[in-house]
Amino acid sequence: MATTVRRTTLTLPASPLGPDNPLPALDGGRDPHRVEIPQDAGLPTDMARQIGYQPLRSILPTRMRDGYGRNRRSTDLDALVVENDRLRATVLPGLGGRVYSLHHKPSDRELLYRNPVWQPAAFALNGAWFSGGIEWNIGATGHTTLSCAPLHAARVPAPDGGEMLRLWEWERLRDLPFQVDLWLPEGSDFLYVGVRIRNPHHHTVPVYWWSNIAVPEAVGGRVLAPADEAWHFGYERVLRRVPVPHSGGADRTYPLRSEFPADYFYEVPDGARRWVTALDEDGRGLVQTSTDALRGRKLFLWGAGRAGRRWQRWLTEPGTGGYAEIQAGLARTQLEHLPLDGGGEFTWLEAYGPLAADPSAVHGADWAAARGEVAARLEEALPRADVDAAHAAWLPYADLDPKESLANGSGWGALEVARAGLGLPGTPFDAAALGPEQEPWLTLLRTGDLPAAGPVPGSAPTAPAWRDLLESAPPGPAVDYHLGLAQWQAGDRAQAVRSWERATGYGGAALPLYCLAVAERAAGEPARAADRFAQACAAAEQAAAANGPQARSWCAVRTALAREAVPALLAAGRTEEAARLLSALPPAELADGRFRLLTARVALAQGRPAAAREIFDAGFEIADLREGDETLSDTWYAVAEQLVASGGPVTEEVRATARSLHPLPERYEYRMRPVSAPGSPGADESDPAGG
Repeated sequence: MATTVRRTTLTLPASPLGPDNPLPALDGGRDPHRVEIPQDAGLPTDMARQIGYQPLRSILPTRMRDGYGRNRRSTDLDALVVENDRLRATVLPGLGGRVYSLHHKPSDRELLYRNPVWQPAAFALNGAWFSGGIEWNIGATGHTTLSCAPLHAARVPAPDGGEMLRLWEWERLRDLPFQVDLWLPEGSDFLYVGVRIRNPHHHTVPVYWWSNIAVPEAVGGRVLAPADEAWHFGYERVLRRVPVPHSGGADRTYPLRSEFPADYFYEVPDGARRWVTALDEDGRGLVQTSTDALRGRKLFLWGAGRAGRRWQRWLTEPGTGGYAEIQAGLARTQLEHLPLDGGGEFTWLEAYGPLAADPSAVHGADWAAARGEVAARLEEALPRADVDAAHAAWLPYADLDPKESLANGSGWGALEVARAGLGLPGTPFDAAALGPEQEPWLTLLRTGDLPAAGPVPGSAPTAPAWRDLLESAPPGPAVDYHLGLAQWQAGDRAQAVRSWERATGYGGAALPLYCLAVAERAAGEPARAADRFAQACAAAEQAAAANGPQARSWCAVRTALAREAVPALLAAGRTEEAARLLSALPPAELADGRFRLLTARVALAQGRPAAAREIFDAGFEIADLREGDETLSDTWYAVAEQLVASGGPVTEEVRATARSLHPLPERYEYRMRPVSAPGSPGADESDPAGG
C-alpha cells in the first residue's frame, strides 16, 4: 500500500478563533525570547553573528490574533489523511498544516501528543497558537504567524509512484514562499517530509525554521540527542552552555526533573547524524531525523513546577496528560536567523517514525551508551544513507505542479506574483486565490492609487516594493496611513510619524492617531503618548457612533484601543481619565478578563486595593495571556503590598510580608522563571539550572 491522500473531518471541542485585532501590530508585543549573553558564554562565531542578524522590528504586515475566548463547543475541522499500511498521519490544512496525529498501526500507538481540544493561546508571534502535533515554524524566533492560518494543499506525485500531500504558502514576515511535502513510501514506518524555502528576490533575506514535535510527557520518559552539551535558555533571558545530561544537580533529559519551563538546544557535533527522540520507560516512542541541513535539535520542557502544570492545563483539557516538545531547526538555536541569498533556496528531508530501544540502556547511567543504543536502533530502522537518498529522489518532484487542489490558503502569494511576475514551479499562487483583502492593493498596482476611502481596519503589505508604490501614489488618507506603516517597518520612524501626521489631517483619524501614540510611547514620551491614545479613542468612538456601513468595525477598533489606552493613561498618571474610559465601555466588554485586570489596575492606582482584590477574589481569566507575561502576578503582589502598607510606604519589609500573607493563587500562576522575592537571597521556587 503506497501513500494515499484523502479528506476527512476531525471533530473536537474548540474555541472559535474570532476576529483579528484591528490595530496594526507596530511593536509585536513583548518578546519572551529576548536574550542576554554572558561575556564568558563562548558562543561560536557563526552563532553569535546569527543571533544578532536582522531581528523583527514588528510583526507587520500581519495582525495580532486575539479574538478568541475559552468557551469551547463541538467543531468540525477539515483534515487530510496521509496513509500507508504502517502509518496514518492526520493533517490540518486550515491550521498551519499541523500534523495533528501520527498513528503507528502495527503497535496501535499514537506517536505524537494529540491534544483532545482545540484551544488557542497567545504563543505565536501574532497571538493565536495551539499545542500538540507537529508544527512548521517559519518567519522569525517564535511560533509562526501561520499557526492558525490556512495553507494551500494539493495532491502531488511522490517519488515512489504514490501520492504526496503538498502544503505551501507565502510567509509574510520575510516575504518568502515555502512548501512541505509529506508522503509514506510503501511499507515504511517513517513519514517523509520534504521542505523547501525559496528566496525569489534579488536581495538576501533572513530565514528561520523549526519543526516542533509535541510528544507525551510520560512519567520516566527521556529525551535523547547526539550531544554532550546544550545551550540553555530558561526565560531569565540568559543563554548559557551546560553539560548534557546533568546540569544543576539533575538529569535534564527527563522533562519532569526540572521545575520551570526551559529550552535546551543540543550542540550536535559536525558530521554526526541529526536526530532527536522521546522514549518512555519501556524505551519506546517517536524519533525524528533529517538530512544535515536541518542542523539544530532541541528539548522544550514545561517542568514539574506549579506554573508549568498551570500552563499545561491552560493549553489542553485538565486531566488529559501533559507534553514536552522535541524540535529540529536550521540553526543551533531558535534565537538565530540564517541568510538566504537572492535566488537561493534551502531544502532538506525529515523523517518521523516509531523507535524501540533497550530500556536498560536508554535509562542507564552511561549517557554515551544510551545515545549509542538509540543511534544503533535508528540506523537499523532507517539508515542514514536512506534519508539522504530519499532527499535526492524527492528534489526533482518538488517542482511538479499539484494535480488536485485539496485546500486553499491566502491570496497574499498571488498578490506578490501579480506584482513581481514570479515563477515558482511546484507552488502556484493563482489569481483565483485573490480576495477582498488584496483588492485595494491590486488597484494600487493597476492604477497607481489606493481607493480614496479613509484607512480602515485590515491587513496591508509593508515590504519595500509596496512602499515605493505608495510613495508614488497621490497623497490621501489611505496612502499616507499605509505609507507610514511601510516606513515604520523599514525602521524609518521619523518619516512614518510625518506620514501619520498628514493622515490625521483628513479627519476620522483613529488609526493614524493610534500609530502616533505607539511612536510616542516607543520614544519614551508617556505624556504625549497618553494624549494621542485619548484622541484615538475619541475618534474611534465618533466613527462607531456614525452608524455607517463600517460602524461595527470601528466598535472593534474602540475596544482594542481601550485595552492599550488605559495602561498608557495610567503610566502618565492620568488615573481618573483611565477610569472614565473604562466606565464608558459596554458591560459585556468590561466582563472580559482583560478588562477585569485593567479595572483592578485602575482601582489600585486610585488607592483602592480592597476593590482591586475583590476582582481577583471573584476570579477571571485572560484568554490571550502571552507567554512569559507576568502582569497577573505583578498586579496581585502590588495589591497585596498596598493592603499591607495601609496607606504607608511600600518598603522591602512590606513586600516580604505581603508575599507571606498573600501568596499568589494557583489560578494566576503563569510565571515561567524563578522570581526572586524582595528581601530574600533566593527565589520563590528555585531550580538549580534555572530551567
